[in-house]
Amino acid sequence: MTGRTEWPGDSPDLSRAEKELSPQDPAERARAICLRLLTGTPRTRKQLADALRKREIPDEVAEEVLSRFEDVGLIDDAAFAGAWVESRHHGRGLARRALARELRTKGVEPTLIQEAVDQLDSEREEATARELVARKLRATRGLERDRRLRRLAGMLARKGYPEGMALRVVRQALEAEGEDTDGLDEPF
Repeated sequence: MTGRTEWPGDSPDLSRAEKELSPQDPAERARAICLRLLTGTPRTRKQLADALRKREIPDEVAEEVLSRFEDVGLIDDAAFAGAWVESRHHGRGLARRALARELRTKGVEPTLIQEAVDQLDSEREEATARELVARKLRATRGLERDRRLRRLAGMLARKGYPEGMALRVVRQALEAEGEDTDGLDEPF
């Protein structure tokens, strides 16, 4: 027993600050929820709207609070998308297709997604693919050529790289190691 009194309607998901606010003031609750969620990490408007809906904030109040947060720059989906692309490409090596998929799940608008993923040009994307293959290449030594090809190309495919680019990068890496690459131009 924690010594706390649970009141009817209390949710374990609510913070102490949210519970201390008057239940008659949903706008204050909505602001507190948004500020708490934005403290840890940037969020999209949709993520915040979903959190407010989950905590039963009326839609019109949520819309008003979210619009105000956008006006003052606390919510900026374009900046979020740009930072997401930069971080996930650099940190995880994700390609444009995988980044766009992640941003869609976060509720970013398609035009903002396109602008964000356009930050990555094809040369940078291919250079990252080469780095990923180079790191993984050593772990595949000793395996037969086709198995190495499938593992390396599969790793790139899971990260969203197009099939043609993945096969080309892997083939070139295998050639550089002295592997015979005759017949690797055909897709599987």
